Amino acid sequence: QVQVEESGGGLVQAGESLRLSCAASGRSWSSYAMAWFRQAPGKEREFVAAVNWNGENTYYAESVKGRFTVSRGGTMNTASLQMNALKPEDTAVYVCAAGRPWSEADYSTQPGYNYWGQGTQVTVTS
Repeated sequence: QVQVEESGGGLVQAGESLRLSCAASGRSWSSYAMAWFRQAPGKEREFVAAVNWNGENTYYAESVKGRFTVSRGGTMNTASLQMNALKPEDTAVYVCAAGRPWSEADYSTQPGYNYWGQGTQVTVTS
C-alpha cells in the first residue's frame, strides 16, 4: 500500500524555523520527484517547493525563495523542507506529494504528482 506521510509541523513565532519531513512507502521511489504544497484556510492549495528524483534540481515558489530549502534524504523515499525566517502568512497545512512531472513547468503543478500525504499543520504567530 502506497503511503506518503509528513511530520514536523507545529506552532512557532515569526522569525523562527521549522523542519518538515516526508516519508513515502509502498513502492520504489527512485524515479519520483517530491514536492511540498500548502493550503491556508479559505485559500486554494499552492506550490511551495519541489526536488527532482536525485536531489540535484530544486524548485521554489517566489514567496519562499531564500527562506525555505527542500532536499531529498539519504534514501530515495524521503524528503525534507527546512523553513527559516517564518512569517505569519506561512501558516497553512503543508502537504507532501510524490510524482513524475513531465516537464520543468510541471514540478510546480498539482497534476505533476499522484501520491499525496494528509498534511501537517504549521502555525506562525506574530
